[in-house]
Amino acid sequence: MGESGFTHLDANGAAWMVDVSGKEITVRTARASGRVLVSAEVVALLRSGGIPKGDALAVARIAGIQAAKRTPDLIPLCHPLAIHAVAVDLSVEDDHVAISAEVRTADRTGVEMEALTSVAVAGLALIDMVKAIDPAASIEAVRVELKTGGKSGTWVAPQGRTP
Repeated sequence: MGESGFTHLDANGAAWMVDVSGKEITVRTARASGRVLVSAEVVALLRSGGIPKGDALAVARIAGIQAAKRTPDLIPLCHPLAIHAVAVDLSVEDDHVAISAEVRTADRTGVEMEALTSVAVAGLALIDMVKAIDPAASIEAVRVELKTGGKSGTWVAPQGRTP
């Protein structure tokens, strides 16, 4: 912890990267979820494979995987980690596309930000693929569902907080 009492602030209140070198290496996982609200037309086109730009779900899945690996380039105080696995799932529902991502590593710090970034970027890629059909498509409810490993062990999101 920094001298200020906050883990990411030094004694002068400046942001700094936490030193995790003394932490134990453990297998760590995080699962995040979110959804992209889309029109009925987009849902129909996704289900029929008729999105004009191509396979929108495949593009979003690959974008989510890539995003997990690039999280430290996007989030300033995230540690670069060896990502050992990323699984991104997209499911077309009646009025949205549900997105979930699970990230795994064996390291000194968790992968919650990598899972969240994966979901968010998968959602952005999906919006890019469908924006000509539905310019109002939007991402919502991106959150961590589960984390395991490390000193604090397993954490599961409380029920009832999902919109």
